[in-house]
Amino acid sequence: MFKVNPYRPGAGLMPTYLAGRDSDIKEMEHLFDALCLKIPTQSVIFSGLRGVGKTVLINKLQEVAEDRQIFCKHIEVEERNDFISQIASCSQAFLRRISVKEKVKSLVQTSLDAIKALVVSFDPNNNSFSLSVQDKELYTSTNLTQSLTDVFTTLGEIASNTDSPICFFIDEIQYMKREELSALIAALHRVNQLGYPIMLVGAGLPKIYAMLSEAKSYSERLFIYKEIGSLEDKQCAEAIRKPAEKLHVTYDDDAVKKIIDITKGYPFFVQQLCQIVFQSVNGDIVHLSDVKNSISEFFKILDTGFFKVRYERCTESDKKFIFAMVACEKLPCTISNVAAIMKREVKAISTSRAQLINKGIIYAVKYKELDFTVPEFTGFIKRLPEYQELNQKR
Repeated sequence: MFKVNPYRPGAGLMPTYLAGRDSDIKEMEHLFDALCLKIPTQSVIFSGLRGVGKTVLINKLQEVAEDRQIFCKHIEVEERNDFISQIASCSQAFLRRISVKEKVKSLVQTSLDAIKALVVSFDPNNNSFSLSVQDKELYTSTNLTQSLTDVFTTLGEIASNTDSPICFFIDEIQYMKREELSALIAALHRVNQLGYPIMLVGAGLPKIYAMLSEAKSYSERLFIYKEIGSLEDKQCAEAIRKPAEKLHVTYDDDAVKKIIDITKGYPFFVQQLCQIVFQSVNGDIVHLSDVKNSISEFFKILDTGFFKVRYERCTESDKKFIFAMVACEKLPCTISNVAAIMKREVKAISTSRAQLINKGIIYAVKYKELDFTVPEFTGFIKRLPEYQELNQKR
């Protein structure tokens, strides 16, 4: 039987009650206010595991920024698409919006031509730019960093002259190519030096810290780094109770405690389990027994969806590497321990390590230590028949 359900598990789907992110939102409000006043502002990078609510948070922050009349564009980086074309498209959208202002029409037309040339002449196969033959040509460089910097400084000048601050919201940063990320950081660095009102709010897996540092040595001064984790018990209880209160349903304390224990406070897991529990309850109070009766379905849904889609991206050699990580029992684990369990040399399994990091399945916690980017992925692996069979043979 269908009934209204206040819980919304999904990829970046905004929950009916956003718990535990008040301080992050408040801090960002101050940064957006500074941006509107043309005060030089650092950009912000949020990192965290899958399912902690990074996308939900930056979507909420985009709403906050738009309320302040900041021009915002959301970009989701994809593994197979080039980022530069996306940023160019967003730039064109900004220029179209402010082109109605008479005092900058000539400057805008020049910039529109420049952005158009950027998109048309960019070759993603070798990350190079060819020279444009248009009369109003802005670029004479085939260097990606220089060209993107030209675009950003032009946008920044217009944004400053028209009191139209810009904020790019970039999700899944870990999928950016190194040369793209390096060019973006350099362009952002230059507009900061010039005091132009442009900033970036990004989100990605924990590996982005190393990516940013490797791309440009000064990136740690360019960005504010914020780590997003699971909810604290009080915050998690609010995420459980608040949505149901709108429909006059309450949870007893034991039910809440059990949900926190099962989900470990990860927002996506909370939404998923509570959706199942709420759907099965007939009365206006959720009891511990209701939660217990929903646990098997909860793990079945995760195992056939959230976990499986990531596991299926792995090659056979990747899976052997993952099985060895789980066999270490305690995570994070060192690559030397993984190699020992696999009875291989460290060098022989380095390719699998790199592939799994690139696929966003594992990440380097610190030097030579590894962990999964997906919460509770270890439990999923242990439930797999193929892992259980292999474990019996050891």
